[in-house]
Order: sequence, then C-alpha cells, then structure tokens
Amino acid sequence: MIRIGIAGYGNLGKGVEAAVKNNPDMELVAVFSRRDPDSVKIKTEGVKVYPYDKIADYKDDIDVIINCGGSARDLPESTPAIAENFNVIDSFDTHAKIPEHFANVDNSAKSGNKVAIISVGWDPGMFSLNRLYMNAILPNGNDYTFWGKGVSQGHSDAIRRIEGVIDARQYTVPVESAVESVRNGENPELTTRQKHTRECFVVVEEGADKARIEKEIVTMPNYFADYDTTVNFISLEELQRDHMGIPHGGRVIRSGFTGFDLNTKHTIEYSLNLESNPEFTGSVLAAYARAAYNLSKAGDSGCKTVFDIAPAQLIDKSGEEIRAHML
Repeated sequence: MIRIGIAGYGNLGKGVEAAVKNNPDMELVAVFSRRDPDSVKIKTEGVKVYPYDKIADYKDDIDVIINCGGSARDLPESTPAIAENFNVIDSFDTHAKIPEHFANVDNSAKSGNKVAIISVGWDPGMFSLNRLYMNAILPNGNDYTFWGKGVSQGHSDAIRRIEGVIDARQYTVPVESAVESVRNGENPELTTRQKHTRECFVVVEEGADKARIEKEIVTMPNYFADYDTTVNFISLEELQRDHMGIPHGGRVIRSGFTGFDLNTKHTIEYSLNLESNPEFTGSVLAAYARAAYNLSKAGDSGCKTVFDIAPAQLIDKSGEEIRAHML
C-alpha cells in the first residue's frame, strides 16, 4: 500500500481524500492542517489530523505527501520545504512561474533524495500533455486553450487572500465566438483578452473598501490583469445559495496542416466537463502520487512535471494488463 499524507484540507484536500479511497493500492495515513486539528473533521475513519508544522515528524510513516495548498502564496514555500523530507505532489498553477517553482523544488528534492512532481492537475497537467502530443503530431499549426465556464480554485483563492475579503468565487468564461473560429480552422490570432472573460463574486467585511478590493482584483498580475474582469459584490447568503458548486472544464485545440504543400487541414481537440473541479484534480494528483512512489522506489530523485512521467507509471495495473486492454 502507498501511504498518503494530505497537506491542507480545503476543497482540494477533500477531493484527494476521496481519490485515495477509490484507489485500492493507496491508504490515507495523515492529514495536516493549519487550522486547529480538533476542528477539522475528515471522512476517513481512523485517520488523524495533525498540526501542519509537525509534518516533518512523520517522514518515516508516509510515502507521498499530496500538497493541497494554494498557488498564490502557499505552494512556492511549502512544496520545497516538504520535498526535503518527502516525495511530494502539488498542483501549482501559476503558469508564468512554473520554471522558477520547478528550480526551487528540484533543489530541495535532490537534497533530500526525494521525488517531487509539480503542476499536476488538468491545466497544467492533462492539457499540458495534450499540447505536447498535438505539437509533436502537427508541428505546423496553432494551439488554443479555452477554460470554463467554471470556478477557478486558484483564482478564487487569490481573491480570498485580499484584505477585507471574506469569501469569493471566480468564473472563467470562454468567448464562444473565438472557440467557433478555432474549430472552423480559421487559425485566428487571439489575445488573452479575446479568448476569455473573468467574472468574480465577492463577499467582503462590513465597511471594507470595495473600490480598493476591486482594483486589487482587476490589476492582479498573472491572474486578472490581462482579462476583462467583472467584480460583483454580493452577500454571504447569495454566495452560499448560488455559487457553492465547483464545476469547471475546458478544451485544448490544435489546428494544423500536413502534406508537402501544407494544404491538408486537421483539428485535434481534447475537452473536459467537470462537475467537481477539486474531485477531478484530486484524482489526477493521486495517480501522479503513484508515479512518484514508483520512481522513488527505483532510486530516482528531483523535481518532475507531467512531461517526465511515463503513462504506465500512473496506473495500478501491470504492463501485460494495459497492453492487453488499453493499447
């Protein structure tokens, strides 16, 4: 059994807990939280919640830590720290900062002789793999990625960290005319702003400066600055009534050409329709936790991304089984 620890028990942590339950070769042995452990109620019987700052005390009891913190401020610090003592997986999704995060985690993982796999999920993650496959197959063409409509956990978390914000949900909304243009093989040149809009629903403390909060949101680099962003201030009751689900999805498309004259047109599309973003992301993280465990047992170390992991490492089946039933 692969012994799993979960660091952070928000929506993603709960999704990982469910995923571990559904993988028969895994067992959850510990949850670590920055909240009072006595106040955190998990669903797995017999598993305890421990203080976050005690993670290192359990390095002999856990094979892989799945780090469920937020990308804005938590994962850049916590994943390198965890990688000194554990094999670790995270879902770091600030695309522009992945190279920097990789370098920091790689140093820690190599120092601790551990395996770390970062930026695991569906984007970055499954979409990233499909971009690579598409580019390898159709080297002459253009990539397009559309997200949503759905709740972005990372962007919602970034809003919640603004002073005066109680809670928030952020929806990423694709511009449908842009999607259809790509599907039609028109190969449009689209700016970031032309592909998506962002819609935010924000609950603030009584007396909070809404103008300041709105400005902080719409000008936030790497999250909102490059998009047309609408900020809606609503009550906590409205948020709980209308925005408690966490759906998401999207599609990655490559439109390309083959032939000696590059006049034969092809379109590849990979799409996801997710009723629960954290449960799906948790399932991806669990699969890559298996890969980290396998690589570590084989003597590997250092930081990896989804590009570095062979598909056969992700599944609890033998090579003979997957060749017989999936190839």
